[in-house]
Amino acid sequence: MVALLLLPLLLLPLLWGGSLQDDQGYELRVQESVTVQACLGVHVPFSFSYPRRSWPFSGEPVIYWFREGDNIHRSDPVATNNPGGQVKPETQGRFHLLRDPRKKNWSLNIRDARMSDTGVYFFRVEADDVKYSYRDKKLNLQVTAPTEKPDIRFLEALESGRPTNLTCRLSLVCDGGRAFSFSWAGDALDAVDPETLHSSVLTFTPRRQDHGTNLTCRVELQGDQVTMERTIRLNVSYAPWNLSVNLCFRNVTALKALQNRASALLISESPALRLLCVADSNPPARLGWFRASPALNATRISSTKILELPGLGAAEGEFTCRAQNPLGSQNTSVSLSVVYPPQLLGPSCSLEDEGLHCSCSCRAQPVPSLRWRLGEGLLEGNFSNASFKVTSSSAGPWANSSLSLSEGLSSGLRLSCEAQNVHGAQSATVLLLPGKPASLTGVLGGALAGAGAMVLLSLCLCLIFFCIVKARRKQAARRPEGVDGEDPVMGTVAWGSRQKPWPDGPPDRTSSPAEDALPSGEQQELHYASLSFHGMKSWEPLDQEATSTTEYSEIKTS
Repeated sequence: MVALLLLPLLLLPLLWGGSLQDDQGYELRVQESVTVQACLGVHVPFSFSYPRRSWPFSGEPVIYWFREGDNIHRSDPVATNNPGGQVKPETQGRFHLLRDPRKKNWSLNIRDARMSDTGVYFFRVEADDVKYSYRDKKLNLQVTAPTEKPDIRFLEALESGRPTNLTCRLSLVCDGGRAFSFSWAGDALDAVDPETLHSSVLTFTPRRQDHGTNLTCRVELQGDQVTMERTIRLNVSYAPWNLSVNLCFRNVTALKALQNRASALLISESPALRLLCVADSNPPARLGWFRASPALNATRISSTKILELPGLGAAEGEFTCRAQNPLGSQNTSVSLSVVYPPQLLGPSCSLEDEGLHCSCSCRAQPVPSLRWRLGEGLLEGNFSNASFKVTSSSAGPWANSSLSLSEGLSSGLRLSCEAQNVHGAQSATVLLLPGKPASLTGVLGGALAGAGAMVLLSLCLCLIFFCIVKARRKQAARRPEGVDGEDPVMGTVAWGSRQKPWPDGPPDRTSSPAEDALPSGEQQELHYASLSFHGMKSWEPLDQEATSTTEYSEIKTS
């Protein structure tokens, strides 16, 4: 009974020894991991051995390569040396077994590898009474996407409006002669027939808006999920267009995109202006500025995109920017009209035998209107009667007017010169001093009225009269002393004549009648004057309702 129980235990080592003895003599020598790019081929050498238990041998063994997981009885191998054996349709004609009789080695030759070939394969041999699958060593095949990229070529540079051909090429050649499919994509192809985008050659007409956009060629391996592509940035040449001019005033952009239209800028002084011309072109255009139009053989005044206009007068007129490159040119003109409010020069008055004569000038753009205010009345244009005469004229930016009063002269008479245009107004007042019927003082009103300006004027007059008196006294040392009780000397104050002169002054006016008061040949009696500014005393205006005040100074004779 005990012997029966021990019998299985004694047979177990014998069974184990038989199993180990079955695997003895079976050996497969092969590279376990192989990598190949899709579309290419690979050669995998291998050799094997197995025990031979029968004699004589029937001949060459039959060998197989199966995909891992396939049933050897129900699935076809991927490759076999059995002439009548079936193989998988997807590997037929691509997986081949080759034998080297000299070295007694075999090789698995794979052509036109596909991504679907990636996997693990095992080897099996059948010969005589031997049927064995080598499971302890297997082949791991990895198929990767190609590293090749297509190349986009064109025979000539891309130019806007000119049709051109682009070719997409791929240097990769499949072992099995498998074909490629091509396709194109990009914003520049929005107007191209979609049917023409599936060829290796692309014909299209580039536009200037296509410059700088991307164009992509894609190549796909048929029968595989493998795509190769190349993207380029289009460089399209085109003539200058979309010219614009920026007007900068004191380093600040005042007006933008001035194109073929008159443009006005309100300024009250003479600042430097800058015109900046901008053009869109490829290659970049050469920019330059002309006065007036280049078609009229105008002289180039700037060879850069920036035109500096130093002052008020230089900023007026028509200016043309020209952009040119090898493909063409374009011009844009800007007409600048600088406008500013009135700036008075005067008034100045003189008392003559015929009456009071006053003149007033003003510069402004557009040309201002000049008028005289006498009391509550307004005098303008060209008009005359028994009491007064008004004469007006204009030339360029200057407006001139003169007023002659022959009646109504009295102490405290106040008259004003008023200038006005759409950008502003200015006035100046002349007042006949009380108790001094022969003395007039011109006082600038509005923005120029102020004690500081009067002080500056008085100092200038004092210096001028001091020099004149000093010279006259030297000449009069040999003459009799003057007689007391003479009429006071009449003085004329012309405020505008003391200001900085204009670049182009007002038109010449006729000389003052005071200069021709004495007949020709009659000896003129000399008067000598000195000025005394007693603290700039103020005279109270006769019109108590007047809100402005005027400062006066006495002129004494000696």
